[in-house]
Amino acid sequence: MSLQRSLSWSSALRDLKDDGKRRPAGALGAQASITFKARTRPLVAPTGAYDRAAIMAAAVFAAKTHQLTYGSTWGVAMSLALKSTWAAAKAARARTAH
Repeated sequence: MSLQRSLSWSSALRDLKDDGKRRPAGALGAQASITFKARTRPLVAPTGAYDRAAIMAAAVFAAKTHQLTYGSTWGVAMSLALKSTWAAAKAARARTAH
């Protein structure tokens, strides 16, 4: 057995960059259902404040859809849905601010 190990820095850094690019299963589906739900009830008020009730309603809707589609646990589905919903709300707020 060799006492020295070889390390390719370029492949190690490429692997680190690739780890951040992966999306969890169902992320695009969650974004689509959030966009659908946000059409009926906006996530941001005209004043620029977050509508937390609308955000939670959209997240629950997306989590239920994700759970039915992928069979994941409620915690995983809700985590993915809340991350996607808050990202959509922040984007909507940025659009209304400018």
